Amino acid sequence: MLQKTILLIDDSHFFTQYIKKIITEANYRFICAATGSEGLKLVHTEKPDLVILDVVMPDLDGLEVCRILRESESNNLMPIIMLTSQGNEEDKLAGLELGADDYITKPFNKRELLSKVRNTLRRIDRNRSANPLTGLRGNIEIQAELIGKLVENTPFTVIYADIDNFKAFNDVYGFAKGDSAIKMTADILGDQLCYSGGPDGFLGHIGGDDFVLIVNPDNADLVCDGIISEFDHRIRSLYNEEDLRSGRIMTTDRRGEHMEFPIMTISLAVVSNKNRSFQSYAEIAKIAAELKKKAKTVLGSVYLKDNHAYNGK
Repeated sequence: MLQKTILLIDDSHFFTQYIKKIITEANYRFICAATGSEGLKLVHTEKPDLVILDVVMPDLDGLEVCRILRESESNNLMPIIMLTSQGNEEDKLAGLELGADDYITKPFNKRELLSKVRNTLRRIDRNRSANPLTGLRGNIEIQAELIGKLVENTPFTVIYADIDNFKAFNDVYGFAKGDSAIKMTADILGDQLCYSGGPDGFLGHIGGDDFVLIVNPDNADLVCDGIISEFDHRIRSLYNEEDLRSGRIMTTDRRGEHMEFPIMTISLAVVSNKNRSFQSYAEIAKIAAELKKKAKTVLGSVYLKDNHAYNGK
């Protein structure tokens, strides 16, 4: 894993040395600046992963530096932790209003500083990898979660979810309605994970209309049944009355030929290590892709596991 770089902008020699010791002992790369102007130059040249910024400094104060960083398109997402004086509530509020991610009140201890740094970096990393439409965790975290299960040899079931006939719906009803279908599906998956998935359930969004759930093997059937039931019920609200009555939508292909597509359904490919072992994430993904391909040949919403198909209808 690449070493994270922490930039401290503070004119206090004492706090600079104190923070440097804490940061370097925690295996972060530490760089520092004694003025706001120097700090802005280091942001440009070093591209730090996080900035710790004192409010009171010569030339540019911390609030002005924070404002400049947040106005810059290249730096407006850079995490910032403000250092404020004890009891100065106005500085805390001003920093947060300018876009600081958190603040630490002087004096502080090692544990508090590291907790704030680690939590902020973790939150920012998660936000960067999250799907922008649903806010769900993306491919990096999906892979990390499954690799962790493999390393720990923890029992798991992976449910790969894919919407059938989504492209046709998106073409006919438009991108806004298509986004609504994606977000509705995310809500349905999240609800069923919460209701039936168990305390260690995981939900991620691969992209487009593809999702991944990770649940305890004992809960997988219940989760799949719930997803199919809710999806088939709720997805109908996105269609107009005419299409619902006919049970299909009409579109035209590139050659101008008319084509019919049924109301959207959902296909679930279910892979588990309950009765077999896996050596890698790629092996899981390959088996799931094969199952999903078979599932999508079945009419209606369905989940497929161990060569056995279950039709939700």
